[in-house]
Amino acid sequence: MIEKERIMPRIILILQALLRRLPLNHPKLHMISEELGKRMAGFRGEKALDYTLSFLDPKKYYILHDLRLPRNSHKDSFFQIDTLLITSKFFLIIEVKFLAGTAFFDPNFNQLIQTKDGIESALPDPTLQIKRQESQLLKWLKENGLPSIPIFSCVVMSNDRTIIKTSPDNKTLQKIVIHRDSLLDKVKYIENSLQKETATPKEIKKIVRSLKRQHEEPDPSVLERFNITEGELLKGVICEDCNYRPLVRKHGKWFCMNCKSENINAHIQALKDYELLIGPKISNVKLRNFLKLNSPHVAKRLLQSLNLPTTGIKKGKQYILLFDESPPRKHK
Repeated sequence: MIEKERIMPRIILILQALLRRLPLNHPKLHMISEELGKRMAGFRGEKALDYTLSFLDPKKYYILHDLRLPRNSHKDSFFQIDTLLITSKFFLIIEVKFLAGTAFFDPNFNQLIQTKDGIESALPDPTLQIKRQESQLLKWLKENGLPSIPIFSCVVMSNDRTIIKTSPDNKTLQKIVIHRDSLLDKVKYIENSLQKETATPKEIKKIVRSLKRQHEEPDPSVLERFNITEGELLKGVICEDCNYRPLVRKHGKWFCMNCKSENINAHIQALKDYELLIGPKISNVKLRNFLKLNSPHVAKRLLQSLNLPTTGIKKGKQYILLFDESPPRKHK
């Protein structure tokens, strides 16, 4: 059964919000769009894998997507796993790659060379990455007092059209790198190669609970990484129909001066952008500044209508921006 669902990564939501909030002539726009495209392609590849995994017996296999676990008790560094398959006999770490064109695995220089439209690009070797993940997961199990279970790993090319190549002397690659359609056969082969179970159902459930409990969502500081200040972000509520901004608040609705459309809840997306780009807490003053509102009373009504948790009182009161469809972030 799926114990941890795959959801839209927070980094994608942040990049999408950033593109909405930058001027069209901003010098970093192309760089951000390029990264968003790569992230979206990777996410689509992972979603394609989910269809293949759906054919596994849910009573026999536990599946956890997008795990991010601490490397130590201080939680100052983490390791990540795209998908972890758990059975009573073994663990299978699955690293997903969605690449177009040809993927050449160079064992001499430990790199993956992608050739697309005649252009070569050097990428980190995912076969080295999964080996590190194996040792990190084994260490994590030991440090948490959990049973040591055989750990296997593979790299899955989720784009069916990817051509996989390597040097003639690299005889082991075909056991490690596979196409998506071969994954179920890989699972079956590992299952049949192991004679006995190494963990009880109770121990497996304990491992799954521990993995879910220690998982922490990443909260990347994208503005800092691209060296963009809060002052560069465009303010105001954006029209969902024509992208015009800022919308004007009239008679309890947001009105677009460009396409003349009206919207009751257009401010919600603006507040989501604020949470993703600036922070999870907002005051009445900050809301007015970001939404370009003049009235503190209108701002108060908008915030109260969302039934958000709050901290502080009177002028120090702040609202915590929580939205069900967004990956959670830590509130400091």
